[in-house]
Amino acid sequence: MTEIEQMPDFRLIDHKGYKIITNIHSPEELEKLEDGEVYDDDLFVVTYPKSGTIWMQQIMTLIDAKGDLSASQSKLTSECFPWVELTEFAKNFASRPSPRLYCSHLPWYLLPKGLRQKKGKIIYVSRNPKDVLTSYYHFHFFANMLETPKDFEDFLDKFIDGRVNGGSWFDHIRGWYSHKDEFNILFLTYEELIKDLKTAIVKITKFWGKDLDDQQVNNVVYHSTFRNMKTNPKANYEEIPKTMLDQDKGSFMRKGVIGDWKNTLTVAQNERFDQVFEEKMSDCPLKFVWNM
Repeated sequence: MTEIEQMPDFRLIDHKGYKIITNIHSPEELEKLEDGEVYDDDLFVVTYPKSGTIWMQQIMTLIDAKGDLSASQSKLTSECFPWVELTEFAKNFASRPSPRLYCSHLPWYLLPKGLRQKKGKIIYVSRNPKDVLTSYYHFHFFANMLETPKDFEDFLDKFIDGRVNGGSWFDHIRGWYSHKDEFNILFLTYEELIKDLKTAIVKITKFWGKDLDDQQVNNVVYHSTFRNMKTNPKANYEEIPKTMLDQDKGSFMRKGVIGDWKNTLTVAQNERFDQVFEEKMSDCPLKFVWNM
């Protein structure tokens, strides 16, 4: 049997207005997850895809370990801080011991309902959507569970329409922000992390209730820089099977910069995106940094 024949059947399907992938997500397990019991020490990091999720997994793992790098070298960060919507973790949500640490791309209405009673904590990380679009486009070329784009124009259409894994960026961020008062939630931006990583990490530790001294904070910062994560196989997902990610075609950690969209969008595409952004986000007070 060839490698292609062994590839799982990955298809994009709709679940309550949100796009998920077969053989990675299960509608049945996501239904159960909504009713899963939430504990006060649960912590979720929520992002739209390509908005700093891997970075936050590393940061949170290191904060939890008080800056000890061995915590992120002994096993994949996805094991320390798993995606709760992946079938294997959604299925075992109730049995995982506290304190439970998760990341998620789910919209506000698909995570456990107990979070809306302000049990547990959520850190929501947003990123300017042009850089999300650009990063996600490149990611599709080596992520085997995602459809390879015909070209950027075609992918732009799908991103704007929400016909990608994760659904609509606009719906995702508007949904979380408009329902923020229902949750115990901290909003951060990818750009904040880039501009002043230490200040962002201190903000996270205070929100989480972690007590780190200055040296431990500095260790978290040092081991969470893009350059140092790039050399950590456990942090940059080099060991993910080829059925999921073809590392010969790209890497999870590509550039980690602000404003890379300028190298991809044409003037016409940028103008089109600006028009859509204005239509969909005009009444949302969130501000985005588009350039460094």
